[in-house]
Amino acid sequence: MAGTSSKATGDGPKKARIEIIPLIDVIFFLLATFVLFTLSLDKIASLPVQLPAAVTTPTQNTKDESTIFLQVSDEGTYYWKKGASGATELISVSEITPRLQSYRGSEANPRVLIRGDSKAKFGAAIFALDEVRKAQIEQVSIETVVSQTGK
Repeated sequence: MAGTSSKATGDGPKKARIEIIPLIDVIFFLLATFVLFTLSLDKIASLPVQLPAAVTTPTQNTKDESTIFLQVSDEGTYYWKKGASGATELISVSEITPRLQSYRGSEANPRVLIRGDSKAKFGAAIFALDEVRKAQIEQVSIETVVSQTGK
């Protein structure tokens, strides 16, 4: 009788279940295989190319004797030089604006080149650039080659 009562309770045949744990194991195995395979691929081969070497040549601004060179040093001091072969003068911050305005009044085509030594602060160079703009000099350049202090 015990057998008949169990069928009456609805135990019938078991339904199939999908187990997710083995599926996750297979996915991780495929992922690890893919990663190891991509790491073992050869790097893309490239052709050797002869690139041209950079040659620095003086620009027209450095050759012109009317260009003003305004140099910033690491100590925050400024140097004024007119033309590539002119004498360098140590100037104070308060002298920059009057000199630039005087230079602008005396030259038909005023040009300023701002340069710095190897340890010059960026803020001091920006101050010099702002002063040149306040003097309404439109042709201003920033030299990207490090120069010796006061040269």
